[in-house]
Amino acid sequence: MVLWLADGSLPFDRPAVAKLPFVLQVAAPSITLIEIFVLMGMVYLLTRRRVVPDMASRAPHRHTALRETLLLIGYAALGQVGGWILGPALGYRPFSFHIAGTVFGCSVAPQRGEMWTWALYNFVVFALLPYVCFRRRYTNTQLNLRSSNRRNDALLIFTVVAVESAFELMAFDKTIFHLSAHQVLLGAPLTLLIFFIGTVLPTMVLIYAILLPRYLMLTGSAISTVLLGGLTYAAMHIVEGWSTFDSPRNAALSLIFVMLQYFGPGMFKSVLTLRTGNAWVHALSYHIIAPHVIVDTPLVVKTFGILP
Repeated sequence: MVLWLADGSLPFDRPAVAKLPFVLQVAAPSITLIEIFVLMGMVYLLTRRRVVPDMASRAPHRHTALRETLLLIGYAALGQVGGWILGPALGYRPFSFHIAGTVFGCSVAPQRGEMWTWALYNFVVFALLPYVCFRRRYTNTQLNLRSSNRRNDALLIFTVVAVESAFELMAFDKTIFHLSAHQVLLGAPLTLLIFFIGTVLPTMVLIYAILLPRYLMLTGSAISTVLLGGLTYAAMHIVEGWSTFDSPRNAALSLIFVMLQYFGPGMFKSVLTLRTGNAWVHALSYHIIAPHVIVDTPLVVKTFGILP
Protein backbone atom coordinates (compact mmCIF):
# COMPACT_ATOMS: atom_id res chain seq x y z
CA MET A 1 0.00 0.00 0.00
CA VAL A 2 2.82 2.42 0.88
CA LEU A 3 4.69 1.70 -2.35
CA TRP A 4 1.52 2.33 -4.37
CA LEU A 5 0.48 5.51 -2.55
CA ALA A 6 3.92 7.07 -2.13
CA ASP A 7 5.08 6.63 -5.73
CA GLY A 8 8.72 7.07 -4.79
CA SER A 9 8.55 9.77 -2.09
CA LEU A 10 7.09 10.34 1.36
CA PRO A 11 5.41 13.66 2.31
CA PHE A 12 6.55 13.72 5.95
CA ASP A 13 8.49 16.42 7.80
CA ARG A 14 11.28 14.16 9.09
CA PRO A 15 14.67 15.84 8.58
CA ALA A 16 16.52 13.08 10.46
CA VAL A 17 15.73 10.52 7.75
CA ALA A 18 14.81 12.74 4.79
CA LYS A 19 18.14 12.18 3.04
CA LEU A 20 17.82 8.39 3.17
CA PRO A 21 16.80 6.62 -0.04
CA PHE A 22 13.06 6.06 -0.36
CA VAL A 23 13.46 2.29 -0.17
CA LEU A 24 15.37 2.55 3.10
CA GLN A 25 12.77 4.92 4.60
CA VAL A 26 10.07 2.36 3.79
CA ALA A 27 12.15 -0.53 5.12
CA ALA A 28 13.22 1.22 8.35
CA PRO A 29 10.17 0.18 10.44
CA SER A 30 10.70 -3.45 9.42
CA ILE A 31 14.38 -3.24 10.35
CA THR A 32 13.33 -1.86 13.73
CA LEU A 33 10.83 -4.71 14.10
CA ILE A 34 13.60 -7.28 13.54
CA GLU A 35 15.60 -5.65 16.34
CA ILE A 36 12.50 -5.73 18.54
CA PHE A 37 12.07 -9.47 18.00
CA VAL A 38 15.73 -9.94 18.99
CA LEU A 39 15.08 -7.89 22.14
CA MET A 40 12.00 -10.02 22.91
CA GLY A 41 14.13 -13.16 22.76
CA MET A 42 16.75 -11.56 24.99
CA VAL A 43 14.08 -10.58 27.54
CA TYR A 44 12.72 -14.13 27.56
CA LEU A 45 16.20 -15.53 28.24
CA LEU A 46 16.86 -13.04 31.04
CA THR A 47 13.52 -13.79 32.72
CA ARG A 48 13.30 -17.56 32.17
CA ARG A 49 14.27 -18.38 35.77
CA ARG A 50 12.08 -15.85 37.55
CA VAL A 51 8.50 -16.34 38.61
CA VAL A 52 6.42 -14.49 36.03
CA PRO A 53 3.62 -12.62 37.86
CA ASP A 54 0.02 -13.59 37.14
CA MET A 55 -0.96 -10.22 35.77
CA ALA A 56 -4.51 -11.27 34.88
CA SER A 57 -5.25 -11.75 38.58
CA ARG A 58 -4.49 -8.07 39.11
CA ALA A 59 -7.49 -7.08 36.99
CA PRO A 60 -11.10 -7.21 38.21
CA HIS A 61 -13.57 -9.83 37.00
CA ARG A 62 -14.45 -9.84 33.30
CA HIS A 63 -17.56 -7.64 33.40
CA THR A 64 -15.82 -4.89 35.37
CA ALA A 65 -12.62 -5.28 33.34
CA LEU A 66 -14.55 -4.83 30.08
CA ARG A 67 -16.39 -1.78 31.39
CA GLU A 68 -13.21 -0.17 32.69
CA THR A 69 -11.35 -0.93 29.45
CA LEU A 70 -14.02 0.58 27.21
CA LEU A 71 -14.40 3.64 29.42
CA LEU A 72 -10.65 4.23 29.58
CA ILE A 73 -10.21 3.82 25.81
CA GLY A 74 -13.05 6.27 25.26
CA TYR A 75 -11.50 8.68 27.73
CA ALA A 76 -8.10 8.37 26.01
CA ALA A 77 -9.71 9.11 22.63
CA LEU A 78 -11.32 12.25 24.06
CA GLY A 79 -7.98 13.22 25.56
CA GLN A 80 -6.36 12.91 22.15
CA VAL A 81 -9.04 15.06 20.54
CA GLY A 82 -8.53 17.61 23.32
CA GLY A 83 -4.84 17.80 22.44
CA TRP A 84 -5.64 18.31 18.77
CA ILE A 85 -7.89 21.23 19.75
CA LEU A 86 -5.76 22.78 22.52
CA GLY A 87 -2.52 22.95 20.56
CA PRO A 88 -3.86 24.99 17.61
CA ALA A 89 -6.02 27.09 19.96
CA LEU A 90 -2.81 28.26 21.65
CA GLY A 91 -1.02 28.82 18.35
CA TYR A 92 0.88 25.53 18.47
CA ARG A 93 0.65 22.30 16.50
CA PRO A 94 -1.80 19.56 17.55
CA PHE A 95 -0.63 17.60 20.60
CA SER A 96 -0.19 13.84 20.53
CA PHE A 97 1.86 11.46 22.66
CA HIS A 98 4.93 13.06 21.05
CA ILE A 99 5.78 16.71 20.60
CA ALA A 100 6.60 17.81 17.04
CA GLY A 101 10.22 16.97 16.23
CA THR A 102 10.47 13.94 18.50
CA VAL A 103 12.95 11.33 17.21
CA PHE A 104 12.75 12.47 13.57
CA GLY A 105 13.25 16.23 13.98
CA CYS A 106 11.15 18.88 12.22
CA SER A 107 11.69 21.88 9.99
CA VAL A 108 10.39 24.27 12.69
CA ALA A 109 11.42 23.38 16.24
CA PRO A 110 8.72 23.59 18.94
CA GLN A 111 8.59 26.70 21.08
CA ARG A 112 9.38 26.55 24.79
CA GLY A 113 5.76 27.17 25.72
CA GLU A 114 4.63 24.54 23.22
CA MET A 115 6.90 21.92 24.75
CA TRP A 116 5.92 22.65 28.36
CA THR A 117 2.19 22.89 27.55
CA TRP A 118 2.31 19.58 25.66
CA ALA A 119 4.12 17.85 28.52
CA LEU A 120 1.81 19.15 31.24
CA TYR A 121 -1.35 18.42 29.24
CA ASN A 122 -0.30 14.81 28.59
CA PHE A 123 0.79 14.32 32.18
CA VAL A 124 -2.46 15.54 33.68
CA VAL A 125 -4.84 13.94 31.15
CA PHE A 126 -3.16 10.59 30.49
CA ALA A 127 -1.17 9.94 33.68
CA LEU A 128 -2.32 11.88 36.74
CA LEU A 129 -6.11 11.66 36.36
CA PRO A 130 -6.23 7.96 35.35
CA TYR A 131 -3.80 7.05 38.15
CA VAL A 132 -5.76 8.95 40.81
CA CYS A 133 -9.01 7.38 39.62
CA PHE A 134 -7.77 3.78 39.56
CA ARG A 135 -5.52 4.08 42.62
CA ARG A 136 -8.63 4.61 44.73
CA ARG A 137 -9.70 1.01 43.99
CA TYR A 138 -6.47 -0.81 43.15
CA THR A 139 -3.04 -1.13 44.77
CA ASN A 140 0.21 -0.19 43.07
CA THR A 141 0.92 -3.90 42.65
CA GLN A 142 -2.40 -4.38 40.84
CA LEU A 143 -1.42 -1.43 38.65
CA ASN A 144 1.94 -3.02 37.72
CA LEU A 145 3.85 -0.29 39.53
CA ARG A 146 5.73 -2.40 42.08
CA SER A 147 8.60 -4.79 41.42
CA SER A 148 8.42 -8.46 42.40
CA ASN A 149 12.10 -9.05 41.59
CA ARG A 150 14.23 -5.92 41.78
CA ARG A 151 17.48 -7.63 40.85
CA ASN A 152 16.10 -9.13 37.65
CA ASP A 153 14.27 -5.91 36.79
CA ALA A 154 17.53 -3.97 37.19
CA LEU A 155 19.34 -6.46 34.95
CA LEU A 156 16.66 -6.07 32.28
CA ILE A 157 16.75 -2.28 32.46
CA PHE A 158 20.54 -2.12 32.15
CA THR A 159 20.71 -4.66 29.31
CA VAL A 160 17.86 -3.21 27.24
CA VAL A 161 19.17 0.35 27.66
CA ALA A 162 22.62 -0.75 26.46
CA VAL A 163 21.36 -2.64 23.41
CA GLU A 164 18.73 -0.10 22.38
CA SER A 165 21.10 2.85 22.88
CA ALA A 166 23.62 1.21 20.57
CA PHE A 167 20.89 0.65 17.99
CA GLU A 168 19.67 4.26 18.23
CA LEU A 169 23.21 5.61 17.83
CA MET A 170 23.64 3.58 14.64
CA ALA A 171 20.21 4.50 13.26
CA PHE A 172 20.23 8.26 13.89
CA ASP A 173 22.92 10.73 12.94
CA LYS A 174 22.00 13.70 15.16
CA THR A 175 22.21 12.38 18.71
CA ILE A 176 23.32 13.57 22.11
CA PHE A 177 26.98 12.88 21.28
CA HIS A 178 27.01 15.61 18.63
CA LEU A 179 26.53 18.25 21.33
CA SER A 180 29.09 20.04 23.47
CA ALA A 181 29.63 19.00 27.08
CA HIS A 182 27.81 22.15 28.25
CA GLN A 183 24.80 21.39 26.06
CA VAL A 184 24.67 17.79 27.28
CA LEU A 185 24.95 18.76 30.95
CA LEU A 186 22.02 21.17 30.63
CA GLY A 187 20.03 19.58 27.83
CA ALA A 188 20.01 15.91 28.85
CA PRO A 189 18.40 16.40 32.30
CA LEU A 190 15.90 18.85 30.78
CA THR A 191 15.06 16.35 28.04
CA LEU A 192 14.61 13.60 30.62
CA LEU A 193 12.25 15.77 32.68
CA ILE A 194 10.12 17.00 29.76
CA PHE A 195 9.74 13.66 28.02
CA PHE A 196 9.31 11.77 31.30
CA ILE A 197 6.23 13.77 32.21
CA GLY A 198 5.08 14.34 28.63
CA THR A 199 5.13 10.84 27.17
CA VAL A 200 6.80 8.23 29.43
CA LEU A 201 4.47 8.51 32.43
CA PRO A 202 1.33 8.86 30.26
CA THR A 203 2.29 5.75 28.29
CA MET A 204 3.18 3.77 31.40
CA VAL A 205 0.07 4.62 33.41
CA LEU A 206 -2.59 4.59 30.71
CA ILE A 207 -1.54 1.51 28.73
CA TYR A 208 0.84 -0.65 30.74
CA ALA A 209 -0.36 -0.04 34.29
CA ILE A 210 -4.11 -0.03 33.67
CA LEU A 211 -5.10 -1.41 30.27
CA LEU A 212 -2.63 -4.30 29.90
CA PRO A 213 -3.87 -6.41 32.88
CA ARG A 214 -7.43 -5.93 31.61
CA TYR A 215 -6.46 -6.99 28.09
CA LEU A 216 -4.97 -10.16 29.57
CA MET A 217 -8.04 -10.84 31.70
CA LEU A 218 -10.41 -10.33 28.75
CA THR A 219 -8.45 -12.32 26.16
CA GLY A 220 -6.79 -14.96 28.33
CA SER A 221 -3.90 -14.82 25.85
CA ALA A 222 -0.45 -13.31 26.27
CA ILE A 223 -0.06 -13.03 22.49
CA SER A 224 -3.36 -11.17 22.10
CA THR A 225 -2.36 -8.90 24.98
CA VAL A 226 0.95 -8.08 23.30
CA LEU A 227 -0.84 -7.30 20.03
CA LEU A 228 -3.43 -5.13 21.75
CA GLY A 229 -0.69 -3.31 23.64
CA GLY A 230 1.03 -2.56 20.33
CA LEU A 231 -2.17 -1.37 18.70
CA THR A 232 -3.05 0.88 21.64
CA TYR A 233 0.42 2.41 21.71
CA ALA A 234 0.23 3.14 17.98
CA ALA A 235 -3.28 4.60 18.31
CA MET A 236 -2.06 7.08 20.94
CA HIS A 237 0.38 8.50 18.35
CA ILE A 238 -2.21 8.82 15.59
CA VAL A 239 -1.32 12.48 14.92
CA GLU A 240 2.45 12.94 14.93
CA GLY A 241 4.44 16.12 14.34
CA TRP A 242 5.63 14.75 11.00
CA SER A 243 2.14 13.69 9.86
CA THR A 244 0.34 15.51 7.08
CA PHE A 245 -3.37 15.36 6.38
CA ASP A 246 -3.66 17.84 3.48
CA SER A 247 -4.85 15.16 1.03
CA PRO A 248 -6.39 11.66 1.24
CA ARG A 249 -3.11 10.17 -0.04
CA ASN A 250 -0.97 11.90 2.57
CA ALA A 251 -3.45 11.16 5.35
CA ALA A 252 -3.42 7.46 4.44
CA LEU A 253 0.38 7.38 4.36
CA SER A 254 0.55 9.17 7.73
CA LEU A 255 -1.79 6.68 9.39
CA ILE A 256 0.01 3.69 7.85
CA PHE A 257 3.40 4.93 9.01
CA VAL A 258 2.12 5.58 12.54
CA MET A 259 1.13 1.92 12.67
CA LEU A 260 4.41 0.74 11.13
CA GLN A 261 6.47 2.97 13.43
CA TYR A 262 4.81 2.36 16.81
CA PHE A 263 3.15 -1.05 16.70
CA GLY A 264 6.45 -2.89 17.25
CA PRO A 265 7.70 -0.75 20.16
CA GLY A 266 4.25 -1.00 21.74
CA MET A 267 4.44 -4.79 21.52
CA PHE A 268 7.89 -4.84 23.10
CA LYS A 269 6.75 -2.66 26.00
CA SER A 270 3.93 -5.17 26.48
CA VAL A 271 6.36 -8.09 26.55
CA LEU A 272 8.55 -6.36 29.13
CA THR A 273 5.52 -5.67 31.33
CA LEU A 274 4.08 -9.17 30.98
CA ARG A 275 7.39 -10.85 31.84
CA THR A 276 8.05 -8.66 34.89
CA GLY A 277 4.65 -7.42 36.05
CA ASN A 278 6.38 -4.05 36.44
CA ALA A 279 5.52 -1.22 34.05
CA TRP A 280 8.53 0.78 35.29
CA VAL A 281 10.87 -1.63 33.48
CA HIS A 282 9.82 -0.57 30.00
CA ALA A 283 9.64 3.10 31.03
CA LEU A 284 13.24 3.13 32.24
CA SER A 285 14.76 0.72 29.72
CA TYR A 286 12.91 1.28 26.47
CA HIS A 287 11.52 4.79 26.56
CA ILE A 288 13.08 7.61 28.51
CA ILE A 289 16.83 7.00 27.91
CA ALA A 290 16.58 5.27 24.55
CA PRO A 291 15.28 6.81 22.43
CA HIS A 292 14.33 10.11 24.06
CA VAL A 293 17.42 11.31 25.91
CA ILE A 294 19.75 9.76 23.31
CA VAL A 295 17.94 11.14 20.25
CA ASP A 296 15.84 14.10 21.45
CA THR A 297 18.33 16.09 23.54
CA PRO A 298 19.40 18.06 20.42
CA LEU A 299 15.74 19.05 19.89
CA VAL A 300 15.46 20.35 23.47
CA VAL A 301 18.81 22.13 23.18
CA LYS A 302 17.56 23.89 20.05
CA THR A 303 14.18 24.78 21.55
CA PHE A 304 15.67 26.27 24.72
CA GLY A 305 18.60 27.91 22.94
CA ILE A 306 21.31 26.20 24.99
CA LEU A 307 24.62 27.43 23.59
CA PRO A 308 27.82 25.32 23.33
